[in-house]
Amino acid sequence: MKDNDVIQWRFGNTLIAEINKRLDRFTVYDDVLDGRFRDRLKLDNQTGSLTITNTTMKHTGRYQLETNYKRVDFFLTVYVSVKEGDSVTLNSPLTEMKDNDVIQWRFGNTLIAEINKLNNRITVRDDVLDGRFRDRLKLDNQTGSLTITNFTMKHAGDYELKIKDKSLDFFLDVTVSVTEGDSVTLNLDLTEIKDDDWIQWKFKGTLLAGIWKVINSITVNDDVLDGRFRDRLKLDNQTGSLTITNTTMKHAGDYELWTNTLGSSYIRLIVYGELNISFTCFIYYS
Repeated sequence: MKDNDVIQWRFGNTLIAEINKRLDRFTVYDDVLDGRFRDRLKLDNQTGSLTITNTTMKHTGRYQLETNYKRVDFFLTVYVSVKEGDSVTLNSPLTEMKDNDVIQWRFGNTLIAEINKLNNRITVRDDVLDGRFRDRLKLDNQTGSLTITNFTMKHAGDYELKIKDKSLDFFLDVTVSVTEGDSVTLNLDLTEIKDDDWIQWKFKGTLLAGIWKVINSITVNDDVLDGRFRDRLKLDNQTGSLTITNTTMKHAGDYELWTNTLGSSYIRLIVYGELNISFTCFIYYS
């Protein structure tokens, strides 16, 4: 930075950090906005770069960098991994809703919950999208935060919170863990594939397996990606679930599922190394 440079970082419209070389001033405002940035902001006084540590869903949104010469916008999306069966809360940035506030929650393009303070209306649409959210949504009428209980693969994907003219994006995926050498099944949550259904399983963008009922085609591409999946993939032609046998560290990562009915979903597979411990037994005779 030069001697006359001034830069400012904003989250939404709120100033969170600035450097003023003219006044030799270096300031981080980490107590603003209910303290969500407290002890999390690091500002580089040489370059002006801003680092946010220990990010949470409250840090999702639009950031703006303004300098003497230009203005640059950044949009930060926080990815959250959830274990199947667990609950997850998508936090609204509001500490308390005002009398004229209107918020809406969407999954993809589908409205699933809303609060309209003007009309004193709270609505949860948990029967949409084949009922996958039925009895699973809890909406906080004070803050607008949304909780999803008993999380499954069908709930993984993009969520959008809209507050008046502002929007925040959240991305949820499912986490599955397995011990190296064991088998793991990535479940599709379908009891049966219908005649016009198709599904695709991908690993890091590479097609691993697919079912196309219309043309009665089932494909397993286990020789891709240096052969790490060779003789390890089993595709259930009734449910579309994918089983990986004899897992290794090479199988850890993000799996992508595409279907004509559910759209896209994501599973993060964590492979734990097996811990081998040897014991030496000393026997003493007296």
